[in-house]
Amino acid sequence: MTQRRNTRRRFLAASSATAFAAAMAGCTDFLSDEDDDGNGDDDGNGDDDGNGDDDGNGENGDEVESPELQVETEYNSREEFRQPGDQLNDFETDDDWTILEGEAEMDDEYAFDGDQSIRLMAEDEDNAVVGTELDEATDMDDLDLSVAVQTTTPHNIALEIQVRDIYGGHASYMLQSISYGDETPGWFRMCPGFAEESTTPVEQDAIDEIRLVVHNTGDEAEVWFDDLRTHEKADEGYVILCWDDGFEDFYEPAGDLHDEYDVNAVQAVVRQWTRDQRDEVMTIDQLLERQEAGDQIVAHGTHTEWTDLDDEELDDAINTDKNWAVNNELEGGHYLVFPHNDFDDRVLDIASNYYYAGGFNQSGSPNLTGVHGFDPLVMPRTIGHDLDIAMDCIDAAVEHNQCTVLNFHAFDLDNTMDVDEYEELLEYINESDVEVIDFDDLWKMRREGH
Repeated sequence: MTQRRNTRRRFLAASSATAFAAAMAGCTDFLSDEDDDGNGDDDGNGDDDGNGDDDGNGENGDEVESPELQVETEYNSREEFRQPGDQLNDFETDDDWTILEGEAEMDDEYAFDGDQSIRLMAEDEDNAVVGTELDEATDMDDLDLSVAVQTTTPHNIALEIQVRDIYGGHASYMLQSISYGDETPGWFRMCPGFAEESTTPVEQDAIDEIRLVVHNTGDEAEVWFDDLRTHEKADEGYVILCWDDGFEDFYEPAGDLHDEYDVNAVQAVVRQWTRDQRDEVMTIDQLLERQEAGDQIVAHGTHTEWTDLDDEELDDAINTDKNWAVNNELEGGHYLVFPHNDFDDRVLDIASNYYYAGGFNQSGSPNLTGVHGFDPLVMPRTIGHDLDIAMDCIDAAVEHNQCTVLNFHAFDLDNTMDVDEYEELLEYINESDVEVIDFDDLWKMRREGH
């Protein structure tokens, strides 16, 4: 076994669907105020009223170290950290937002915070767009944006926050894909990564308009937005190399490459497959060896569609998985990759009793995130099937001080680049100003940015 150097850990020591960027055309209508009698009702998602005033350290008072490994979480991370950063728009004033494309209305039935949200609708593969003008040109060069969203049409949309400067230049930040198990609405926060900008680069120190865009590729789209917030950007760009299913490729040859290039990776292991010693799946001893070498072993859950399980079955499955991780001293056991990227609001609620962070929303296109504003259990990642796309993710993370989570399985699968390309990616990472981190590192930044 190779004992890895500590250079890749300098972070811990130093740290305290398709994209579109064309201008949005369409008639301009101000939102109607006919529904402005908001009753203050929430949507019943289980969140508290989250005023954003707590100190963000949870009940364990832990700002730096990883939480103690135990079966149940000490607090619900999605409630504790539901409103990070500073609020930019609360969606309580109807005439703040202008309809630029599709349909929109203020909705007092569903709200993430306060009395109402804004509901965007589109049909027949058309998009929906609304915009708001800032009171004055604002310097957003060192800021990321996040917004709370929910949707009944997750399978055919991408979501965009677009910033525009006083000269007409614009930049797009996109969540490229939403992975919901069904169409049950549920609020989550997105802090989307950079996608692209106009031919004339946007002047980030002179932003005077923000647009919310629903990209629709289906018969209809329906999305609610609420609680738009700003967050300080990170000091640099980050990458997580996230592997799923516990295949032996992670042990060898990937493990040898991780040692050679002095990077750490994350493995989301399926308890049953490891316990039953399934063919081509790592043993617990191999997993613990990779953990000792510096890789992080996290949970991939009972490998079934979680939205198909009733509450009791789901809780029992997650509890059993977490007990297994604790008993085997898998130090990354606080973190989760949803099997099949399958989740809804009910799954998120039950999973938060056992896990602090993970997810994911997954896309084949660059799908980055800001480090201080994402939903703890709905983080985005990019499928590691294409070397060029992965390199683009690294470049974007470096340029915009965001995080890319790249996902792999086994080298002979279509969803994973081959071993030679993977080594080329590691070489590219070593030559780039990007920091390789794991979920502990990202979760630390998320808490500190609250």
